Amino acid sequence: MSDAGVPVTNWMPCDLILTCLKLKGIKCSVTVKKTNPNFLNGIPELVVLRLLSEREMYGYELVKAIQERTKDALTFGEGCIYPILHYLEQTRFVSSRRQEAGGRSRNYYRLTPRGRKRLEALSMEWQQVTAGVSLVLEGQHA
Repeated sequence: MSDAGVPVTNWMPCDLILTCLKLKGIKCSVTVKKTNPNFLNGIPELVVLRLLSEREMYGYELVKAIQERTKDALTFGEGCIYPILHYLEQTRFVSSRRQEAGGRSRNYYRLTPRGRKRLEALSMEWQQVTAGVSLVLEGQHA
């Protein structure tokens, strides 16, 4: 638990999850680009929560929104985003509803009040981390 009373998540990098799936004999149709550095652990959760704070979205819509909003600086495939959505739903940070759209059934996800608290906590942590890294990169001391 963090100081804000929100469970702390230790996410496995997406490429490790896919490697694990391959080892178990599960074939993945997701192409993973090796463009996201390993230090992005936990960032997909923060980005997903932030986007869902604006409006409800379905999984692939989130994948595309992340690429668009970051101008392709971050590219998380469906194989990364869907496990995060499932975790967020299990922990009640998001809720979902199924809806028919264009002949398909889609799960639309929305942020819950609990998810809003989680977003606030993660955002504060992210600001502290980026401030500290900036100081190091600029050669200053905290």
